[in-house]
Amino acid sequence: MKGVYTHSKGSELREACGVFGIFARNEDIARITFFALFALQHRGQESAGIATSDGMDLQVFARMGLVSHVFDEKTLKRLKGHIAIGHNRYSTTGSSRRHNAQPILVSNGNIELAVAHNGNLANSEALRSELEAQGFTFNTSTDSEIIGNLILSAPQKEWLEKLRYTMRRLQGAYSLVIMTRNNLYAMRDLNGVRPLCLGQIPGNGYVVASESCALDHIGADFIREIEPGEILAINDDGVNRIKEPPGKGALCIFEYLYFARPDSVINNRLVYHAREAMGAKLAEEFPVDADIVIDVPDSATPAAVGFSHKSGIPLATGLIKNRYMGRTFIDPDQRLRDLGVKLKFNPLKAVLEGKRVVLVDDSIVRGTTTPQVIKLLRKAGASEVHMRVCAPPICHPCFFGVDMATRWELLAYRKSVEEIRRFIRADSLGYLSIEGLIEAIGLPENLFCLACFTGEYVLPVQLEMDKLALEGLPRNGRRSRSKVQFASKHNAALP
Repeated sequence: MKGVYTHSKGSELREACGVFGIFARNEDIARITFFALFALQHRGQESAGIATSDGMDLQVFARMGLVSHVFDEKTLKRLKGHIAIGHNRYSTTGSSRRHNAQPILVSNGNIELAVAHNGNLANSEALRSELEAQGFTFNTSTDSEIIGNLILSAPQKEWLEKLRYTMRRLQGAYSLVIMTRNNLYAMRDLNGVRPLCLGQIPGNGYVVASESCALDHIGADFIREIEPGEILAINDDGVNRIKEPPGKGALCIFEYLYFARPDSVINNRLVYHAREAMGAKLAEEFPVDADIVIDVPDSATPAAVGFSHKSGIPLATGLIKNRYMGRTFIDPDQRLRDLGVKLKFNPLKAVLEGKRVVLVDDSIVRGTTTPQVIKLLRKAGASEVHMRVCAPPICHPCFFGVDMATRWELLAYRKSVEEIRRFIRADSLGYLSIEGLIEAIGLPENLFCLACFTGEYVLPVQLEMDKLALEGLPRNGRRSRSKVQFASKHNAALP
């Protein structure tokens, strides 16, 4: 589908996915899942889906587009049951096509389950080849379908043991919600690369979500974060758990820098406060004489606040973001397309004219947007532009659920800091140090994956893993079936 929402930074960082699960009787679980996914929309905008179970049948509805585009009242009313899982997707393995939308339903005889996945596997090709040799068929090019079939292939009879077997076989990043006819399961990889938390609807069931902000939106109480290597089974008996020995701590540092919503809490640290502290630390490490501090909206806003407070330089709004840019299905014509970043940001000339400006952003990845933003500020009359960046120089690609760039596309891999400053045409440039970033977050360094800065990966990876590596493999067999499948009025019927 053309015109599906793309993040405002275009060629910069791309989000991880968002997952949600609920087990609750006497609740409208599809509607609750819809609003939870709505709260997690920032984590993925390519497709959205919900799967439900009433104890007898599994239903799934997943389509391309934003949550508000995919679902309507009619659709939600037909998703019945007391168990549901949901997913917002940004593709990190497999193309952005409808057949790759999640949750993915897989079956083997009378056994079926639905899977929603946030992360990326490092051994997906080997596992798929192994499963195909066992007779399993695939209808998608995602590693999520591999996970589902691997669970089905496990020799154990009990579901928790099947999931333990699967955890021991998977390499990479995965925060999972899994649904069978009678149970909801949640599983987080041994290194805890992606976040996952547990909550409770008071007196009436449990929920699992990528971020705590989703719990706030549906009136659920936060219980705790799911630990690395932990598997939860949720049903009428409550919550049961098993746990594998955790690996090296490897929570993605970009959850604090960029991915997570500022109102989410991760490891007992409010993301907003962490970002504010990053800005204050930037002001310490790279002071500058300037008239105003502005941010590149929205993820850098708390950091700009912190920089302003620490430096004493007044905070101002210099860029207005078109928050609906990309949420249309109408492509711009070539003249509008050539305006590029002007469609995303509009500078306030009256605020910027004649001012020495500190511009705060969360990161520079490929470096395609930043020079255009600085050009906008100068055209609006800024006399100086001093760039301050919360993320240290990104020199290495991510292989664990972030579609960042290849190594050769990363600006900091190809250029020194001074060369980058000249390239983006800033008067000065300061990147927050790794030590300063860790201090700002306020948690031990050994909790995090810093590979995009250091090149030290928690697991061995191929030098350039291809997110479309499974795309060229034949999709054999029929799509794992659901007993009930239907379409909304906004989408074509399922094949």
